[in-house]
Amino acid sequence: MIKEQNGFTDIPFGYSCTPDEAGWSLPIKHGQEGGKQMAGKREDYITWDEYFMGVAALSARRSKDPSTQVGACIVSQDNKILSMGYNGFPMGCSDDEFPWDKEDEQVDPYNAKYFYSTHSELNAILNYRGGSLEGSKLYVTLFPCNECAKAIIQAGIKTIVYGSDKYDGTPAVNASKRMLNAAGVRYYQYQPTGRKIEIEV
Repeated sequence: MIKEQNGFTDIPFGYSCTPDEAGWSLPIKHGQEGGKQMAGKREDYITWDEYFMGVAALSARRSKDPSTQVGACIVSQDNKILSMGYNGFPMGCSDDEFPWDKEDEQVDPYNAKYFYSTHSELNAILNYRGGSLEGSKLYVTLFPCNECAKAIIQAGIKTIVYGSDKYDGTPAVNASKRMLNAAGVRYYQYQPTGRKIEIEV
């Protein structure tokens, strides 16, 4: 006979009992709960690259630039989002008062956007308030220019995943790649999967 004494189960020597009688619990096998088979995980979830490039693409939608919208997302080594940014004017510089025109760059650069607009990569770096970006990864929808490459290198970002490279071969991008190669910053182009995700906002 099994007796309860002071909260402990007293099992006489030689007595044969079941684990339940003894107050023991049998180990539950993986995928089971209470002896029933549990449902498996969903298999069509998005990858890390899809997730972070999607965040960069969504950030680009915040840009007021009528010709080019670029978004960036900086991610830690353990896949945590650190910062985001998109191309636009600095704080305090009105989107309605400063010029968005790019056609007058050579004739009247003062009234073209290039003296005023900050690229998404630099905005993402400047938006970060957590300390060091050393070893982080940058997702950006357009390959960084030479000016952004300088900031990326100085910030300690070690990997760039980019979408479009439509300015490949231009002096700015050639200079960018030259600096990134010299500094040991890895970069590769994102390969779209073709999956469509609809978000209602």
